[in-house]
Amino acid sequence: PNEILSVTFTNKAAREMKERVGRILGGGVEGMPWMGTFHSISVKILRRHAELAGLKSNFTILDTDDQLRLLKQLIAAANIDEKRWPARMLAGIIDGWKNRALTPATRAGGRGRRPSTTAGTELYAAYQERLRTLNAADFGDLLLHMVTIFQAHPDVLAQYQRWLRYILVDEYQDTNVAQYLWLRLLAQAHQNICCVGDDDQSIYGWRGAEVGNILRFEKDFPGATVIRLEQNYRSTAHILAAASGVIAANQGRLGKTLWTAAEGGEKVRLIGHWDGEEEARWIGEEVEALQRGTRGLDPVGLDDMAILVRASHQMRAFEDRFLTIGLPYRVIGGPRFYERLEIRDAMAYFRLAVSPTMIWRLNALSTRPSAGLGDKAQQDDPAHGARARRRAAGRRARGCWRDGRLIGGKGGGAVCAGACRSGARTAGDADRAGARRARINHVRTGRDRSWTKAAIPRCGRPTRRPRRRGGWRT
Repeated sequence: PNEILSVTFTNKAAREMKERVGRILGGGVEGMPWMGTFHSISVKILRRHAELAGLKSNFTILDTDDQLRLLKQLIAAANIDEKRWPARMLAGIIDGWKNRALTPATRAGGRGRRPSTTAGTELYAAYQERLRTLNAADFGDLLLHMVTIFQAHPDVLAQYQRWLRYILVDEYQDTNVAQYLWLRLLAQAHQNICCVGDDDQSIYGWRGAEVGNILRFEKDFPGATVIRLEQNYRSTAHILAAASGVIAANQGRLGKTLWTAAEGGEKVRLIGHWDGEEEARWIGEEVEALQRGTRGLDPVGLDDMAILVRASHQMRAFEDRFLTIGLPYRVIGGPRFYERLEIRDAMAYFRLAVSPTMIWRLNALSTRPSAGLGDKAQQDDPAHGARARRRAAGRRARGCWRDGRLIGGKGGGAVCAGACRSGARTAGDADRAGARRARINHVRTGRDRSWTKAAIPRCGRPTRRPRRRGGWRT
């Protein structure tokens, strides 16, 4: 089992894959370490060979917000008009280049989503260099670095070709160029590769997916056997007929004839509306009618109905309508736990404590609330950054209780208490003896421009003492 490489796209699909394999084998999948997503497997390999990509094995993986902040700094440092090169647009272009396995060195003559320019290529090179300096990588780098290492170091590639003799790929129609090259390099020695996919379901071209990967599979791997899975177990005959009629107009298909053993089912209806509000009203009436069973059908419970939308902003009209008519509903999706503002703030400070080179992460936190860091304090100068970091950590730990709990729930108090203790240790410019007894918080009031002084106990909320106009109350 340890010679099998099995990859898919999402963590959920990877977990389901492990569960199914475990049921088939009658046990766990501990003996299959190479089962997971493209990125999780790439991270595992890249940490073993990080030095070949100019990184250390403990490199940090940046999320989208960190990537945008770093790009904004580079755009400003290059004196480039941000209106011409917005950070989000540049991030999309760089991601597109990485999806096509284009490094700054091989970028010349390539094309992004917009006409390529010298400035874009230079910013890409500066961005990659800054990532190496910070010992960091973004999600696109995880595959790009591995493709580059495999191409530049045949001995490393040969080692994994010996280890991973059988390759299984799920949703092959959604692979991009970098993933395609990653798979081809690993499979070119033994040709033992099995890909499952449906060219008619390739809907992620906007994200870099190349449907041509599955269309030319037989050319890439001569002698491959193609098995068409044409029986459908989920949909009715009416739905399959409608879907087949629409997709038949596509060109460059492998082709298949879908069928199902299921009988019955309603015909597909296509309803047009002038705007989203009218659509929400009509759907609200349909839901109420189905719930009451007034259409000649048995009543249908609300738990058996679902409304699918393409983008989250489309849910607003439905929520407004359902609130108006008093129809209970539940939104599936919404902000994820780690995307909540307070969670992102806490994680940013934890990352800063672990990796001092990430001082630039505080850019997004300087106003939530003020961490006391200006532009100069957030520079990359090690000595200056260390002093600013110690001061900011102390202020933030003290402000944890001042502002209330940073994170609600049962774990919030523990997180804040830990931050207070950490703040007392890291505030190197504070009085050590005084920090052990109490921390002092200076608050400037906006009413009369005078100052107050509050002593914050070791654990608990601040207890403020009366102040006197024009001076200190001790």
